[in-house]
This record gives sequence, structure tokens and C-alpha cells, in this order.
Amino acid sequence: MDNSLISAQLQAAQNRADASSVGAAVKLPAHASKTQIEKTARDFEGMFLSEMLKPMFEGIKTDGMFGGGQAEDTYRGMLIQEYGKSIAQAGGIGLADEIAQEMLKLQEAKK
Repeated sequence: MDNSLISAQLQAAQNRADASSVGAAVKLPAHASKTQIEKTARDFEGMFLSEMLKPMFEGIKTDGMFGGGQAEDTYRGMLIQEYGKSIAQAGGIGLADEIAQEMLKLQEAKK
């Protein structure tokens, strides 16, 4: 099987997983609690930060002896997602707080 085809399929699967994670991060019941909203906002910030970190890692070269290949590409994507989540959990860049405030305002307006 052609490596470029496998790589394209792997990238497509990764993109679908990323998109479904973002979609799952923003689904809330009509009247969510403040804790649920804050968690959702933090999850969204984590996904946002992961997307911002991806270009930073694209330029990193891997060593030929033990690096490279499809597995490294897969695990690098997972590592970047975890970096984004960790940064968001540690306080992030303030995006989660702003999103949570807006979500709470929207929820109050619907009542």
C-alpha cells in the first residue's frame, strides 16, 4: 500500500477526531450549571491551544535512526492535544474565562 495514501487517511482520521472533540466540547444542556460551563469553556480552550501549537511542531525534524514514520505523526498529534489540555488546566491564556462568562450571559438571557 502506498505510504502517501496511508498518511492521507491518517491525517483525515486525525482531523475528524479533532472536529468531533471540539463539537463534544460545546454541547451543553439548555440550563447548564456554572461548573459544566466552566469545564466546557476550559475544554474548548484546550482544543484551541492544541490547534495553535500544531504549526510549532510541524517544523521539528525527527532523527532518522529512531524517529519519523506514521506512529510518530500519530503520537505527536496526541501529545500536542495533551499539551493544549495541560496549558488550559494550568490557567491557559484567559480564553476559557471569557467564554464561560459569555455562555453564562447567554444562558441568563434565555431565561
